[in-house]
Amino acid sequence: MSAATVRHDDDQGRFVIEIGGAEAYMRYRRGSDDRVDFLSTFVPPALRGRGLAEQIVRAGFAWAKAEGLTVIPRCSYVQRLARQDPALETLTAD
Repeated sequence: MSAATVRHDDDQGRFVIEIGGAEAYMRYRRGSDDRVDFLSTFVPPALRGRGLAEQIVRAGFAWAKAEGLTVIPRCSYVQRLARQDPALETLTAD
């Protein structure tokens, strides 16, 4: 399965993949300190099962790492993915 293009929409606080006019995304909120809340992920039913949520979340983690931010994983999907991948888990807050 090839990776879709993830776009960082900084103005809206989202990482987005658009396919056929539908959007899969992860919303985040950056704090005033060195933390960022990963709030929620959404993939429309027609796009599910393609690994899009994982691609979006991984893009978010890569951005957070490059910015020197600690991730607060408020989204259950983000929490689960971080627990499964030690490289991601090291970027999350305790």
